[in-house]
Amino acid sequence: MTDAELAAHLADTAGRLLLAVRASGLLSSKNLGQAGDATANQFLMHALREQRPDDGLLCEEEKDDAQRLARSRVWIVDPVDGTREYGEERSDWAVHVALAIDGVPAIGAVALPDLGLVLRSDQPLLPGPPPPRLRMVVSRTRPAAEALALAAVLGAELIPMGSAGAKAMAVVRGQADIYLHTGGQYEWDSCAPVAVALACGLHCSQVDGRPLVYNRADTYMPDLLICRHEHASRVLAELARCPAPHPQSRVPGP
Repeated sequence: MTDAELAAHLADTAGRLLLAVRASGLLSSKNLGQAGDATANQFLMHALREQRPDDGLLCEEEKDDAQRLARSRVWIVDPVDGTREYGEERSDWAVHVALAIDGVPAIGAVALPDLGLVLRSDQPLLPGPPPPRLRMVVSRTRPAAEALALAAVLGAELIPMGSAGAKAMAVVRGQADIYLHTGGQYEWDSCAPVAVALACGLHCSQVDGRPLVYNRADTYMPDLLICRHEHASRVLAELARCPAPHPQSRVPGP
């Protein structure tokens, strides 16, 4: 099984496990999120350690192992991206499985289990024609001020959505044109979505245009831009004109 096939199979299977846990009907919203995280995490960690024993691992639900920093190949995993949405039985949550090679998000799979979809870096989607009006996905609970300001300048329609993976995949699937996040995330929040988005020919960077680098000692990532390439220059130029974002506490948002 290739790395890309493994990533997709893991994301899909973890998503099916999560749907089964939720379908039991035995857990409240808070306990459902915790049980789902634990179930998906156990499966993904055991499977990756068996299938790729020589690779490094970085996962939201696992204690960080600094030995990964000496590895060229590191799997970066988020068992449930959007635990709140999953617990609330919404559809805008995801499972992320990615492989970073020398810091580059080389391979990724993002499962959207409620939609029955797995978006894969080895099966890229081709972007359709641009719509007449730009569309931006933003957090449904705490949209960043920078994103709201950019949308106003661009005249973009706002689409509130839950998890980071769901928002990124909305751009991949042609449901949105721009995903801007300035509230801080961690590597597992974006590695798989960025791998898929890059494979689909989308622009992915920090808000100052620098590339996104993974498997670092500090896993915190302050900002993220995913958009169609034809909009990247204007978006980056508008962001450069904006005042620097206020310092963020390390409580990441979607």
